[in-house]
Amino acid sequence: MKIKKAVVPVAGLGTRFLPATKAIPKEMLTIVDRPTIQYIVEEIVASGIKEIVLVTASGKSAIENHFDYSFELETFLGQKGKWDLLREVRHISSLIEVVSVRQKEPLGLGHAVKVTESVVGNEPFVVVLGDDMVDAEVPCVFQMLRVFEKFQESVVAVQKVSPEETHNYGIVEGEEVADRVYKVSRLIEKPAPGTTRSNLAIIGRYVLRPEIYGCLARTLPGVGGEIQLTDALDSLRRERELYAYAFVGKRYDAGDKFGYLQATVNFALEHPELGGRFKEYLKRLVSEFKD
Repeated sequence: MKIKKAVVPVAGLGTRFLPATKAIPKEMLTIVDRPTIQYIVEEIVASGIKEIVLVTASGKSAIENHFDYSFELETFLGQKGKWDLLREVRHISSLIEVVSVRQKEPLGLGHAVKVTESVVGNEPFVVVLGDDMVDAEVPCVFQMLRVFEKFQESVVAVQKVSPEETHNYGIVEGEEVADRVYKVSRLIEKPAPGTTRSNLAIIGRYVLRPEIYGCLARTLPGVGGEIQLTDALDSLRRERELYAYAFVGKRYDAGDKFGYLQATVNFALEHPELGGRFKEYLKRLVSEFKD
């Protein structure tokens, strides 16, 4: 089954970044010179997916506008001879076809995925969180698609975390059946300390079969009074096989202030124009700090 669509939930209020996100969607906060959401979309495009379904809410129109054609801006840049900027702007608007669906109530990630059923239909699809960034030589989504092609079952991306951090994540328990691939035997949303020995934490990448929609329809509100995607996945796991994949790459939680700063520093170091100067600047800072 060829996967053609990616669901990107961007309806969250971004309260961890207030007051910056009072008027600007958190997904539009920039990492160096691009908004977070553009990095996400470029990863999806680089993985061969042709259509994105944005799950939006009131006040999120800036995200849709970012990927839309802007006649006035392109005309201005052309008139001023700013050809590099014009190419960049045109690149953004031609990246991918975008469809928007409204999540009218903030009822959790599971609910955000559920509202896309009428658009996605009866086919497998990818879910990528709009503030969960992965820096990888091979796009994380593409890595997961290869696992899906092999097993033809839903796949969740995982990374190992310290035992002290497991209560912050959905946790996977299972047996390793191939390199970095685990057959899932149990999923727990934010487990209490001491209730699991696994440290495989789910991060914001999923490849899902359409059967997940039926599971979401039967899922009751869980942790925080929200419909948890992890709970629906555990239900799906009882009906058919489910796999977890420990991706290759560095993950940054750009929806968290510290994770956002980490992403900014690391992507700045890799920037083709700024990386060298920024590295020297950091060296000077370290030297001054030691003194």
